Amino acid sequence: MMRGGFFKFTILAILLTGSPLAFAQTAKTNTPTPKPRIDVLPPAYDDQMMRLAEILGALHYLRALCDSNEEQLWREKMTFLIANEEPTDERKARLIANFNKGFRGFREIYRECTPTAVTAANRYLKQGARVSAEIPDRYGR
Repeated sequence: MMRGGFFKFTILAILLTGSPLAFAQTAKTNTPTPKPRIDVLPPAYDDQMMRLAEILGALHYLRALCDSNEEQLWREKMTFLIANEEPTDERKARLIANFNKGFRGFREIYRECTPTAVTAANRYLKQGARVSAEIPDRYGR
């Protein structure tokens, strides 16, 4: 009989103290499960757009440096490009960074208008025209 009493005592002790496994449950939270992020691939012409942004930045600096009377023309073209492109925030930041890269790159080199600065501006005008024509020709944009 003692044996049966020990068995009952053991069962009772387990029930009263609680088995860790019996209470191991995850707490339910009311926080919604985050939706998976859908990555958006950049357009096929993204490299050309980044180059065009850099060219616009360079022209914004060089043409103003050499008194072209164009004031904010190249910045406005950049604003127009971004508005029509409707990029993601990340891509918009990259476009702006490339514009600034072109601007700052020439600002570090040229402090005044020189024949070399004029030559660089003319080359960038031609390259910008070529790149901006390539995008719709090649990609139908």
